[in-house]
Amino acid sequence: MSISRRSFLLTGAAVAAAAGTGFAASQAGAAPAPQAGPAASPAGDVVGKVTVGYQGWFAAPGDGAPINGWWHWSPDMSKAPAPGANSAKSWPDVSEYTRTYPTAMPDLNGGGKAALFSSWDQQTVDTHFRWMREYGIDTAALQRFNPFGSEGPTRDGMAQKVRQAAEANGRKFYVMYDVTNWNGMREQVKQDWTEKMSAHTSSSAYAHQNGRPVVCVWGFGFSDDARPFGAEECLDVVNWFKARGCYVIGGVPTHWRTESEDSRPGFSEVYHAFDMISPWMVGRIGSVADADNFYANVNTPDQAECDAHGIDYQPCVLPGDLQDGQRAHGDFMWRQFYNMKRVGVQGIYISMFDEYNEANQIAKTAASAADVPSGSGIKALDEDGTACSSDYYLRLTGDGGKLLRGEIPLTETRPTRPVV
Repeated sequence: MSISRRSFLLTGAAVAAAAGTGFAASQAGAAPAPQAGPAASPAGDVVGKVTVGYQGWFAAPGDGAPINGWWHWSPDMSKAPAPGANSAKSWPDVSEYTRTYPTAMPDLNGGGKAALFSSWDQQTVDTHFRWMREYGIDTAALQRFNPFGSEGPTRDGMAQKVRQAAEANGRKFYVMYDVTNWNGMREQVKQDWTEKMSAHTSSSAYAHQNGRPVVCVWGFGFSDDARPFGAEECLDVVNWFKARGCYVIGGVPTHWRTESEDSRPGFSEVYHAFDMISPWMVGRIGSVADADNFYANVNTPDQAECDAHGIDYQPCVLPGDLQDGQRAHGDFMWRQFYNMKRVGVQGIYISMFDEYNEANQIAKTAASAADVPSGSGIKALDEDGTACSSDYYLRLTGDGGKLLRGEIPLTETRPTRPVV
């Protein structure tokens, strides 16, 4: 069965590990804070910074996008989101967008039409990058799936829109290739970089690390049918980018270090070829207890492995699946920031900025039941009884960045108030 990036369930092994000795030790506070090894790289646009995954993959008929449909908002792009046929697990706060698109969902509980934004509108992207600037988020990783199919022209346009918004707001961005279901990836990713994406490295907003333009490849080594690439072709791609002067980040399986569970065996050479390692975490943890287990048994030895090989470490931090009730009004996310600071990580990757499909977005979201479509069952940020402003997870991410950079002291207590 194919393992989907967009829906990664906790594996039985991960759950079992949470009941083990490492979990008990971390719960008891016995896991020692490690002494971080020397960073492989000095501070740059990803080292010492918070990066957010940016999908930019929402569209609507009439927005002018080449794809011309309800892209990622509806399971059938030709039909508006409707009850029983809606791809958004969370509902966005659309109050700051100058143009929205009416859906077939019922009106909001508090009154008003259930409308959604399009990523194709430049004002939408400008708003997102303005939020990044206002809340102190450093860098965005623009997701780029196989651009050689029907989505290609829209994704090409989104890259230009992101560049414009990043330049206007003083933020950094880089291209993050997702190789999921990409037949012909080995040569086509090189072609795409050479003919299209490398041109963006001339932008003042394009992220550089160690003086080199940053590029990420997500998906090498996963043990599923959607990414069946062999180690030899993956290593070839990594080395090809490095030979062209790029700083290459690997979006790799959670268990890359042990080459077990979600990782194929025989990929050690591929993993150690990356300049930075960013293991995937969505679906792996969903509570403070899970985060502590991973701190003791995954993140800490991961950092030691990276230190030993001169690799920068950029683990994921998750706000949690809002629809599944994981967020604990920010305590879950803050515990991860706290643990990553104790580990001594070189950077943090937020999964994700605008992933309303998985309900793990930090972008502005319906604050209360009044702000979601009637009868939809979609949970708002106050789902556990604690009122949260629509920008709460942007503010929380900003404070996590301050913690990473040493601008605020290490504290277990979340400093961010749910409502200002």
